[in-house]
This record gives sequence, structure tokens and C-alpha cells, in this order.
Amino acid sequence: MEIVEFLATVPLLSGIGRDELERFTEVTRERDYPKGSVIVFEDDPGDSLFIVRDGRVKVVLVGEDGREVILSVLGVGEHFGELSLIDGQPRSAHVIAMDDAKLLILRRDDFRRRVAESPAVAWAMLVELSRRLRRADEQIGSLVLLDVHGRIARLLLDAADEGANPTITKPLTHQTIAQMIGASRETVSRAMREFQDRGLISVERRQITIADRGQLEQMAHVRV
Repeated sequence: MEIVEFLATVPLLSGIGRDELERFTEVTRERDYPKGSVIVFEDDPGDSLFIVRDGRVKVVLVGEDGREVILSVLGVGEHFGELSLIDGQPRSAHVIAMDDAKLLILRRDDFRRRVAESPAVAWAMLVELSRRLRRADEQIGSLVLLDVHGRIARLLLDAADEGANPTITKPLTHQTIAQMIGASRETVSRAMREFQDRGLISVERRQITIADRGQLEQMAHVRV
């Protein structure tokens, strides 16, 4: 797929015309990152927007003891780095390649010029930031108010909804789930086996499919 055609599939840029997209491609660089490599470090200067063209990356915080907390897993068409483009602050987290990944990179000055010339992109940026703020609120509420089973249910539902399909397209290992919800891998493994035994999910070739959305939604519902 040509870069301009790919950019047309990215939600942040899908509302603009082909001529404008072609101007974006003129200032876009493409770079490969092998699995496990650090794409950006926390506190690095925030001078670029990254769009995932191939593979997956994880956004993580690393504690002083080396423990990782995964804030999000991003796949094809998703992006990171927009906050630093807006406020000029350093990176707020590490971003690490989970697979061999190919990223498109737009430098701050180039991106901001394009945004200034295209109100559609500016509006799409606001919509995306609003969506991420809402998701952050939901994640905070889940961590505080839900037990481990509820947090796993919420994570699985969110992951399935991203593809509007009961089958979760992003591979999620038990270790990744544990790092995203603040639990041990062993606890997650027990809960996932229980989910399968109860017919809430099915797992085939490491691909998770939602089998009983209603029950998972009840478990993931925050009661106050």
C-alpha cells in the first residue's frame, strides 16, 4: 500500500482530501524497529508524531524496580506522540516494539504546519484526545473499583471493540494482560482458564474470542 493510501486509513487523517494527504507524505519518514527495541524513552524530547504502519508497540512506564506497567498496546493505524507535539513537553512514557515494527514519523514543525493548514486534522486531533481521556478515566475507575476478574473482562471487551469484532485481533499474552491491569501473570492465567471453563471466551491458536459479552459486561460494570 502506498503511504498516501495508508494515511487515508488512519483515523487522525481520514477526514482530509487526497491532495492534503500527499502533502503529508512529502514530510513523512519511514523507519523499521526490530522487536524489543525502544522507540522512544520517557523524558526524551517530544519532537515527532509516530504512526504504526506494521507490527505492534507498547506504551509503558518502568518502575525503579524494573517492573513494567503497560498503558496501552498500539497496532496498525494507531499513533503516539501527539501530546508532546501540542505542549512541547518531554515524552511521558517509554514506547517499545512488541514485534518487528514499521513506523511513519512526522516531525513536530512539519506536522504543526499541516495541522494549521487543515482544520479537519485539528478537529480529528481533538476528537482523538477526547477519546483517550475518556479511556484513561475508564482505566483508572477499573483499577480502583474492579477486582481482577472485572479488570480482565473490561480489557477484553475494550480490545474486541477496537476491531468491532468478537475476535480480538491484537495478540494478548497473559503476561501482557497482567502488566496492563496490575496483576500477576499467574492470577491472570487462572482467571482466563475460568473464563474459558464458564464459556465467556474461547481461545484458539492464542486468539481470544468473546463468547458471552453479556456476562463479561456484568463483570466489568463498575458498581458505586
